[in-house]
Amino acid sequence: MPLLVRWLLLVFAALCLVLAAIGVVAPGMPTTVFVLMAAWAAARSSPRLHRWLLNHRLFGPLLRNWENGRTVSRRAKWSATAAMAFCAVVIGFTAHKPWLAGVAIGSMAVVLAWLWRRPEPPPGG
Repeated sequence: MPLLVRWLLLVFAALCLVLAAIGVVAPGMPTTVFVLMAAWAAARSSPRLHRWLLNHRLFGPLLRNWENGRTVSRRAKWSATAAMAFCAVVIGFTAHKPWLAGVAIGSMAVVLAWLWRRPEPPPGG
């Protein structure tokens, strides 16, 4: 892989990690998707960063589950559901246009439907 492409992927991975960190504290900002994108880019640009992500206390289990069968733990599903429910309530009370609230809440419902259809990792896995 050309050096420029590797560097661009590494910068993309770093940007995704920053956005994931913001998502940990900002309601409505996703975390998981940015961690998954960071891991994808790191796997192609920096084996060291990819290893760090896989061994990270918070991100590691999520990434290992995803890499081993595209599974999502029940705990992660419930966490996402709670966060999106909270965001839906906030959006419902603060949106300036009802249709905007409907689009946002509808989008979250579609994501949750997809998420809950993902298989769960085997017990102890």
